[in-house]
Formats: sequence, C-alpha cells, structure tokens
Amino acid sequence: MQNDPVLDAQKAALRIEARRHRKALQIQHPEADWMIADRIGDLVDALGLKPGVAAIYKALGAEIDPRPLGDSLVRRGWRLALPVVIDLDGPLEFRAWAPREPLAHDVAGLPAPLDSAAPVAPSLILVPLLAFDRHGHRLGQGGGFYDRTFGALRGFPRPPPFIGLAYHGQEIETVPYGPFDQPLDGILTEAGYTAVRKDF
Repeated sequence: MQNDPVLDAQKAALRIEARRHRKALQIQHPEADWMIADRIGDLVDALGLKPGVAAIYKALGAEIDPRPLGDSLVRRGWRLALPVVIDLDGPLEFRAWAPREPLAHDVAGLPAPLDSAAPVAPSLILVPLLAFDRHGHRLGQGGGFYDRTFGALRGFPRPPPFIGLAYHGQEIETVPYGPFDQPLDGILTEAGYTAVRKDF
C-alpha cells in the first residue's frame, strides 16, 4: 500500500480542525450520547436487524460515548463486543464484552477485552469518527484499523453493516478519501439515522 502524500496532508490538516470542532460539539451537546441511544430503534428497524452481536468501542477524548446505546441494545436482546488490535498492520479482532468487565491495553495501547474473552463475529459494527459526509466517507484517527477491517469483512457473503456514530455537526461537504478508504453504510447522530447503502 503506497501512501499519497497530498491526500495524507489534506487529512492531517482536516483532523486538526475536526478534533477542535468535535470537542466544541461535546461541550455544546452533552446530551447527544443519550439522544443517539434513544434512536437505536430507528437504526435496527432501517437495517432490518434481529438481535445479535453489536461491536461498540471505548470512547476516547470527545468521541460519542456508545455506552448508553450499548445499554439500549442489551435491553433489546443484543450482546456486545469490543474491537482489539492484535496486529498494527492488520484488521481488528472483536471479542465478547459486557459492561463492567475488565479491560487491558491491546498492542496499540487501546482499552480492549482480555485475551480470555471469546472472539465473536459482529452482526453490527459501530465506529467513532472525526468527520463524515453524505456519501459515507469517514475521517478517522489515521491508524487504518477500521478501513482494513471493513475491507476484509466486505469479502464475506453477508458482511455486517458499518455505522458511524457522530454528532450531527460533524458532517462536512466532502471528506478526502483514497482507494483504501472504506465508506460507511450509514451514520447515526442525535438528529437521526442516515442510510448510505440502501440495500440492507
């Protein structure tokens, strides 16, 4: 995989502004996490999903905190999982996890389930982001973990939907993207669910 220095520079500049903007949105809208949780019915109904395994994440910085949404999913009969970095150049692994279960740092230094937790295949993957556009392009932190994961899972007959969690105000006109950047299938914000793919 060869990097495009122009694209990398565009993304790096946008990340600086997007982090600043997301922090401001977190301060302005502390209720957004709970509003998103209240809209989980919109998401599962739109995708036609039955209870399965939902991969959430441990929020860092000003990311939307998916814990209220996770609680809503559990009440609907879902089980939860968290991502684990097991290879800095590979896709993520997902392991079963329940609230209040202990976590340890993975090889990337991120909080993750213990090695003893069972690997699982999610039927829904929820991801954080810095910015998004209406075409489902997502600006992440730059590690490429989710893009590699999406790319690998999209080779399966029935890949899980990849849904970004965000503040409505994180939408921008165009997120710069390259051939290895994987688009989201939809975005869930405090304002509601926006489908990118219509074939679920």
